Amino acid sequence: MQLFDELKTLGHKHIKADKKAGEKVPSGMWIACPKCHQSFYHKDLGVYQVCPNCEYGFRITARERLKWLVDSFSEMDDSLKTTDPLKFPNYQKKLSKARVQTELNDSVLTGIAKVEEQTFGLGIMDPAFIMGSMGTITGEKITRLFERATRQSMPVVLFTASGGARMQEGIFSLMQMAKISQAVKRHSETGLLYITVLTDPTTGGVTASFAMQGDIILAEPRALVGFAGKRVIEQTTHQKVPNDLQDAERVLEHGFIDAIVPRKDMKKKLAWLLDLHSKGSGANG
Repeated sequence: MQLFDELKTLGHKHIKADKKAGEKVPSGMWIACPKCHQSFYHKDLGVYQVCPNCEYGFRITARERLKWLVDSFSEMDDSLKTTDPLKFPNYQKKLSKARVQTELNDSVLTGIAKVEEQTFGLGIMDPAFIMGSMGTITGEKITRLFERATRQSMPVVLFTASGGARMQEGIFSLMQMAKISQAVKRHSETGLLYITVLTDPTTGGVTASFAMQGDIILAEPRALVGFAGKRVIEQTTHQKVPNDLQDAERVLEHGFIDAIVPRKDMKKKLAWLLDLHSKGSGANG
């Protein structure tokens, strides 16, 4: 006895592919994580913009980070702009585009912030501003942040995200490494706390200077942390290196990072560390 009518079943010969189906799905609905390669619905990123599978923090602008990081914020030095010291071709066009995209005058946002009664100097580098590259104004703003924090006896928290020194400003950008390092040293000599948070990516001259000078060095999960890129390392050493060589977790294993903190826990962790420091400073006079 025939139980099913073959013509009414869902056999493959009765299903016709809709060749235009892809065109009906809006772009950006599904996102692939660059670290674990899992795909997920875009709304699953959530307010913190992290992969729901491996907690990798997607690159976000400084102002996007600011929304969930602090209770209050007063910006500093928002009028400073580079003078294009080398008159580099098409540099002004790149700067104009980056300023529109990030609502910043250069690759770092600086100011005085407050979290749970703790007041501190805050700097957030922006990977959307010419890959967070370090130019003269970036260095000037971070230096001024440390100088003000030193005068007012405040700790500093700095979120790093950079491809390194900005090639369009040549030696002037490289000089910022020493300039900022001197400001960090003077801040440290007064017994004040400096916390760095390494986000994706933290590389080049930023890693080689102030990113690794913090008293406490935190990082976001799966953030790329290193000096030269994987391709450059392989070309120089003529050896293959692991894909996770510069993941924050690997860097933590080798003692360059103190802790990896997911974005959802970052505000509470910073508040705890700042409170601990303020109580310790009070006990020591």
